[in-house]
Amino acid sequence: MGKLVLTSFVTLDGVHQAPGGPQEDTRDGFEQGGWSVPYGDDDFGRFINGVFDRAGAFLLGRRTYEIFASYWPKVTDPADPVASKLNGLPKYVASNTLDRPEWEGTTVIGGDLAKEVTAIGERTDGELQVHGSGALAQSLLALGLVDTVHLLTFPVVLGAGRRLFAEGALPTAFRHTAGSVTSTGVSIQSYDAAGRPEYGSYELPENA
Repeated sequence: MGKLVLTSFVTLDGVHQAPGGPQEDTRDGFEQGGWSVPYGDDDFGRFINGVFDRAGAFLLGRRTYEIFASYWPKVTDPADPVASKLNGLPKYVASNTLDRPEWEGTTVIGGDLAKEVTAIGERTDGELQVHGSGALAQSLLALGLVDTVHLLTFPVVLGAGRRLFAEGALPTAFRHTAGSVTSTGVSIQSYDAAGRPEYGSYELPENA
C-alpha cells in the first residue's frame, strides 16, 4: 500500500494560496499570487525531483488538477522528472463537477473521500502524492489520512490569503523525519503523522 504524502508550499504566516502565479487562485480578491517563484533554486529543484521520483500515483483537487493539466502535457521531454511522472502515472481528481477530464490517465473520484482514497492507496505501488490542492489537503488531514507532510516554508509574510492549517484543523502531532534549508531560505521539513498531540504544563508544582 502506498503512503499518502502531501507536499505543500506555505508562507511564514501559513498562506498556501496561489504560490505559482498571479492568476492561479484569485479567490477572496487575492492579488499576491506567485509568491514562491522568486525562491526557486537548484536546492528546491532537487528536492521536488526527489519527491516525484517516489510517486506511484497522484491525488489532486480540481483547481490544482486544471492548473497542472494546462501545462504538464505540453512538457514532452522524457528526461523531465516531473513531467514524465505526471504524464505517465495514474491521476485521481476529487471533484463533483469535473466529468470529462482530457488528461490521459485521469480518474475522477467523488462520494466517500475516505473510502475512495483508502482504496486507491491500497492499489498504488509507491507514494500516493498530493501536491497543492489546499481544500483537498485540508479534508485529508481532517480525516487522518495523510501519512507524511513535506512542508516548504518560504521566507515571506503576505498578511492575507487562504491558510493550510486553518481554524478548526484536526489536532495532530507529527514526528520530524528530515529537514534542510535552500540557498534562498526556503525551509523544507518533512513530518510523519504521529496521532494526537500530547500536552503538559510548565507550571511549577505547589510546595507541599
